Order: sequence, then C-alpha cells, then structure tokens
Amino acid sequence: MKVTITLVNTADEIEEAARLAGQIWREYYVSIITIEQIDYMVDKFQSIAAITDQIEHQGYEYYLLRHDGTAVGYLSVREDNGKLFLSKFYVAKEHRGHGYASEAMAFIEHLCKDRGLSHIWLTVNRDNESSIAVYEKKGFLNVREQVADIGNGYVMDDFIMEKEITAQT
Repeated sequence: MKVTITLVNTADEIEEAARLAGQIWREYYVSIITIEQIDYMVDKFQSIAAITDQIEHQGYEYYLLRHDGTAVGYLSVREDNGKLFLSKFYVAKEHRGHGYASEAMAFIEHLCKDRGLSHIWLTVNRDNESSIAVYEKKGFLNVREQVADIGNGYVMDDFIMEKEITAQT
C-alpha cells in the first residue's frame, strides 16, 4: 500500500486536515467558483472549528491520507440511512496521479461493506467535470441534482452520485 489512511483523532490532526482543506480548495475550485465563495465555504465547512463540530456532534469521521509520513489528502464520511455519505475526498495537487485516490476509494468501499451499508453516495459540483469523470470511472452513477443554499448568497449546485456496494465488490 502506497498510502496510509488514519482516523483523525487529535487537535493536531484536525488542524492538519483544515490546513489541507484550505490549500486544496483554493487551488482546485478557483476554476469552478469564486475565491470569495471558496473562502466562505472553507471557513463554514472545513475550518478547525467546523471539522471539530462535525466530528464531535454530527457523526462525521475524518481520515488523513499519508505517504511516507506526509499528509497528501483527506476524506470524510458519515453513515446516513443505511448508506455511507462520502462528504469530502481530496488529494493535494502535487500528489495526484499516484494512485492514492484509488487506494482511498478501496478503503471507503471496505468501510461500507464492513458496516453492512448498501451504497456510497456523494455530492459533486455540476461543473466539476474531472471529478465527475473519476467517480463515473469508479462506478458511481448520477442519481439526481441538488441545489442547496449555504448562506451568504451562495448555493451548492451539485449532482448526487451513488455507487452500490455488494459483498462481491
């Protein structure tokens, strides 16, 4: 295995996930949404306080992806009505193309199976063509669209994608 995936448990690990989020979101999403919306969303959903609240009060689990001790990405999941919601799934730009996302997806599928959950589902920005293509390649299907008001005049205009997980996957 090229990447180690560990559950975020400490304040330092939460800080590391938040730092990665700020770096990745500002680099990646600037071609899709405004920097003002990115800053708002990082503060609202991926700041130290937001991640801490999600872990302590909302049932989210965060995981750091590491290669040779260096954090290369992170992901977040939560059980949701018999399915696993993949809330966050990011690999830093300089670490993409090394198979880490594939290893992380296999980890997520095993989590889903181990917990007896039937599907993995996620939301993805409708203009995020590269991520949509990756999810489709991994067996996810677009099941519906969703527009969510996130405050401050911003909305998330997403596709909801889902992958059925069976014992044979």
